[in-house]
Amino acid sequence: MKKPPAVSFEFFPPRDDAGWAQLWATVEKLAPFHPAFVSVTYGAGGTTRERTDRIVRRIRTETPLEPAAHITCVGAARAEIDALAESWWAAGIRHLVALRGDAPAGQGRFAPHPEGYVNAADLVAGLRKVAAFDIAVAAYPEKHPDSPTPEADLDNLKRKIDAGGSTAITQFFFDADLFLRFRDRVRAAGISAPLVPGILPITNFARAVEFAARCGASVPAKLAELFHDLDGDPETRQLVAAATACELCERLAAEGVERFHFYTLNRPQLTAAICRRLGLKPLQEAA
Repeated sequence: MKKPPAVSFEFFPPRDDAGWAQLWATVEKLAPFHPAFVSVTYGAGGTTRERTDRIVRRIRTETPLEPAAHITCVGAARAEIDALAESWWAAGIRHLVALRGDAPAGQGRFAPHPEGYVNAADLVAGLRKVAAFDIAVAAYPEKHPDSPTPEADLDNLKRKIDAGGSTAITQFFFDADLFLRFRDRVRAAGISAPLVPGILPITNFARAVEFAARCGASVPAKLAELFHDLDGDPETRQLVAAATACELCERLAAEGVERFHFYTLNRPQLTAAICRRLGLKPLQEAA
């Protein structure tokens, strides 16, 4: 790589005191890599709305990082979503990740709130009316599970960008060619917004497979072979995880990718190692 890439990191709201300590340890570990922003997820059905709100406000006031709050259409009226976005703008939060969101567990497919935004494109358009947020939207190299065809999914991405999305961050994937073919299709569709690959460092292979099944991402057989029988060998597993993620990022960088978004799962060690391998140095070291 001619120069180190730009990076961003994703965290999730914890459930208990130990989780809160782990979250802030993750923030502290990764902050020196000077990410463009750090995003905080918003659980299915809006289940972590209050915790997401607390975290992005604390990041804004207590760290030098740029927080990006996730926001979804699920379980809230337009007026409620708009009021939350207005309060974030007033608090100095300028970045959002706008998603349709998933239905709460056990409620089947997504259904819009009777007085809410009907989909992600509608949500982006509404947020644009609230304030001049920098809004990232989701993209799916292997198609969103609810989309009938890849073409319909691409049309939906274009609607989100046309509504005011400034950047598209992809769902995670494990095969560089999947992203590169998708990027070609995105550009051929006339979408010029930055397309940022979402990278999931594998801290737990079984959990990664579970995540992948849920979101329609494929797991190459080669990857399953590499992680086979490593459950009881955490040191080797960490090395394999770092090597495979670095290989993926380096292949993408060789194809012109200059930005990466890391799904950290509030486990910073692998992400920090990958950032170093990509040429990023913590600010204290660089100074």
